[in-house]
Amino acid sequence: MNFTGIIIAICTFLTIGIWHPIVIKTEYYWGTRAWVVFLVVGLASITAALFIDNTLLSAIVGVFGASALWGIGELFQQKKRVEKGWYPKNPKRDNF
Repeated sequence: MNFTGIIIAICTFLTIGIWHPIVIKTEYYWGTRAWVVFLVVGLASITAALFIDNTLLSAIVGVFGASALWGIGELFQQKKRVEKGWYPKNPKRDNF
């Protein structure tokens, strides 16, 4: 039996689950300014995945990088959700 696909699926599910609160907390504390960090993390992870020989590890690192890149869009969507009042706004953060 080959469990690679199932392991990748589980890791993908967990990675997406990890990025959800990261996006929420990032928008709360730093706003959308942190999108550049998401970009660097995403591109670095995807680039690293290209050079990892182990298929399973390469796939997991690639999924992590793709999730970071997807998080950029979610960060801006989170800003809109905060503006609609669906999530709390950080009163201590400057808005610029």
